[in-house]
Amino acid sequence: MHPPENIVNSAAASARDKLLFTPGPLTTSLSVKQAMLHDAGSWHFEFNALVASIRDRLLSIAQLSRDGGWEAILLQGSGTYGVEAVFQTCVPRAGKVAVLTNGAYGNRMAQMLTQAAIDHVVLHTAENKPVEPEALAALLVADKAITHVAMVHCETTTGILNPVQAVGQLARSHRKLFIVDAMSSFGAIPIDFKHCGIDFLISSPNKCLESVPGFCFILCQRQTLLACQDQSRSLSLDLVDQLKGFDRTGQFRYTPPTHAILGLDQALKEFEAEGGVAARGARYRANHDVLCAGLAELGLRPYLDAGVQSYIITAFPFPADSNFSFDNFYRSLSERGFIIYPGKLTQVNTFRIGTIGRIFPTDIQQLVYAIRATLQDILRTP
Repeated sequence: MHPPENIVNSAAASARDKLLFTPGPLTTSLSVKQAMLHDAGSWHFEFNALVASIRDRLLSIAQLSRDGGWEAILLQGSGTYGVEAVFQTCVPRAGKVAVLTNGAYGNRMAQMLTQAAIDHVVLHTAENKPVEPEALAALLVADKAITHVAMVHCETTTGILNPVQAVGQLARSHRKLFIVDAMSSFGAIPIDFKHCGIDFLISSPNKCLESVPGFCFILCQRQTLLACQDQSRSLSLDLVDQLKGFDRTGQFRYTPPTHAILGLDQALKEFEAEGGVAARGARYRANHDVLCAGLAELGLRPYLDAGVQSYIITAFPFPADSNFSFDNFYRSLSERGFIIYPGKLTQVNTFRIGTIGRIFPTDIQQLVYAIRATLQDILRTP
């Protein structure tokens, strides 16, 4: 494979930030960065109007609206805070959660529930297999105490895409509330709330919306959330009170991440200008296709079968060479201007490469060339 014509050497990115090939935080546009070079008063009417606009636009991405009874609740903290807030607020004291997991982020759900002393049961699936609706169906028949079902849509441990619609329809048929961690999929993979039966979806601006960390958001039916009044085990994670605060004043209850809000406003403008979910997903898919084709020429193939692999992030097993060191590989790529992600699998040594963020197929071509040069250096191959 030859380097793209516009690459003179591996220092081509020296005039800019290193490119992030991660599942988030990720590479953002210059205009998103510039949007945050301002101060905003957290009580000021202009800032509150901006918060209201962002809430409406997030619903619009999901083809939902407040007129249809839906709400977007912004919450300070990372996406993990949002998932925990849903559990802390929306699972009653006598509730029980069935967690479907095939990776680190599903396992984190179980850890949250254990920490909060919320009754739960975990259905484990192998890390290279989608979660199994059939196992859930049997469990829901056997255990009538279950009130909620929770899963990760795109498990970034591997990049596997889980069957959110099949699981959601099953949960709805058994009258269970359905909680979906869509951190790495919202904004790039279509999600039909009605057909998927989703009651609570959690995501974050610093993923496919191409903004920065600082807060998360929860999409849910207003009445479903209000029915959880007085259930929260936490003050700061109480989503009912957070919603009521927005209702009363238009403000966050506690200090908001003002600069991150400004960043998301600009990122949403760019998302809309690009063409929304379909266009963004098409760019990410093109990134993924270029990555897989380029690394295949180097003898590196994805850990997952193509039929279950998303175009968000991809895990690659280490090269079968005793000279390979991930630390050396990672540092060498960093010196060339490219940041990748370590693996999280429990049984196989992998590294991961994200194909989301403000990156394009030409950036992927540069990365592939840098990987080739790096492997030649550390493996001493011709």
